[in-house]
Amino acid sequence: MALDPELAARLKRNADGLFSAVAQERSTGDVLMVAWMDDAALERTLATRTATYYSRSRQEYWVKGETSGHTQYVHDARLDCDGDTVLLVVDQVGAACHTGNHSCFDTDSLPFGTEARPVDSAQ
Repeated sequence: MALDPELAARLKRNADGLFSAVAQERSTGDVLMVAWMDDAALERTLATRTATYYSRSRQEYWVKGETSGHTQYVHDARLDCDGDTVLLVVDQVGAACHTGNHSCFDTDSLPFGTEARPVDSAQ
């Protein structure tokens, strides 16, 4: 089975044929991780509701949790306005991050400089 041609036409891929995928936890709204997909990975994800990504370093597909048991069941999938990123809304079982953390973004906030000012949303 191939990715729906209308959906495939909406995707913007990089030179390697990949686009980014953001996994967001359904229950909390937390961003869990960012990975890469190609058309086949997205098609597999949509067909199975199990997050499937493409590893650039290993140059192979990987199903989240296949070896670790830390799975992602996909409830919703959406393209961003540019078609270069897919958002997967998931139920995460176990850690999403390869470090063992629940999220890859369970880190300290980066410091802002003294010149940083909030943007006035009224303008």
